[in-house]
Amino acid sequence: MPKDATPVESDGRRQRTERSRSAIINAALELIEEGVLIATAQQITDRANVGIRTFFRHFEDMGALAQAVDESIRGQYEAAMLDADRSGTLEERILHAVERHADVYEQNYNIILATTAQRWRLEVLQQNYARVQKGLRKDLDNWLPELKTIASSQREAIDAIASFEMWHRLREHQGLSVKTCIEIINGLLLNLTQSA
Repeated sequence: MPKDATPVESDGRRQRTERSRSAIINAALELIEEGVLIATAQQITDRANVGIRTFFRHFEDMGALAQAVDESIRGQYEAAMLDADRSGTLEERILHAVERHADVYEQNYNIILATTAQRWRLEVLQQNYARVQKGLRKDLDNWLPELKTIASSQREAIDAIASFEMWHRLREHQGLSVKTCIEIINGLLLNLTQSA
């Protein structure tokens, strides 16, 4: 610490730094939620009401910001997957798994789309996407231990049907309601697991 800096000044500087960093992360999230899936550093700093130099003092590049955004929301979406009663018949568990995945997809819709839109150019998003896919597969295993005994081709079909990509197609391209999407995916999964 410089000789003329007091602990109070140092704490104030640290708090301002943390406020700026949080404002940038929150601005990036707000823009994504509004549908700006590939926001520029300038758009983010304008929203955060900080200068572009401040942005690059906190984040080396857009990949570093993407990592920080993921870290700020990861606990929320991972907790949503874990907090569930997984008891019941096979039919009940399939329905509850589909409903839980639907909740997570709907709550994080634009975040997932933003990840998909930028995944090709940011390694951190490729890693995050792979981690989430692995987690979703494990989550289905936890809901449906029966999946461990089915043919690999059927298991891969189940993962495809339960994926966000399938959800997005039904919701966006086919214009279906959440309820109808749940019914469709539930029916497909039931058919596959019962025919195994």
